[in-house]
Amino acid sequence: MSSFADRLKNQLEPILASTDPRPALSAYHDMPYALFRYDPEDEFSLRSELTMLQTRLEQKGKRVTRISLAECLEAAMASLEPLEDWYEVERRQGTETVIETIHATLAAEAPLVDLVGARMPSDPDPLRDVVLINRAGALYPVYRTFSLLEQLKGQVVVPAVLFYPGTLDGAAGLKFMGVLDAEHNYRPKIF
Repeated sequence: MSSFADRLKNQLEPILASTDPRPALSAYHDMPYALFRYDPEDEFSLRSELTMLQTRLEQKGKRVTRISLAECLEAAMASLEPLEDWYEVERRQGTETVIETIHATLAAEAPLVDLVGARMPSDPDPLRDVVLINRAGALYPVYRTFSLLEQLKGQVVVPAVLFYPGTLDGAAGLKFMGVLDAEHNYRPKIF
């Protein structure tokens, strides 16, 4: 079993399967969520493990919602231009301009926090619901998840986990995709 799969099954899953995961998931009452770090090259293996985790949690009576940040990104981009037109925009204006445009869209015009919030359970029950937020790598290099987590503070009422593709830098620093400078201000627990 790989390192991330072992942490997923033996550290995170028992917490998510418990009657009330929130106290073990986070020290903050208004942030009932955590980060689960994995190496970016394990993305496809992680997706498979998440499907199995979802099944096991559902068998224990949990209602699992999966939120794909790739789908949120796609919705934000499509709100500006049809997806097939983005290649032409990049060809005409350059990659840096497209990255800046998409970042601005996710920050203001079609805020990522709103797209994620719209996918949260409509009748949230903190003792039954679990939210798994994955495909964060799709946001690279246009948006860092640190901003999303800060904006979700106070909005998420059910246990949630953001699956973070990156590397550790010290005890609590995370390098998104193992490339960007480490962010050391994450308050959520890191598994």
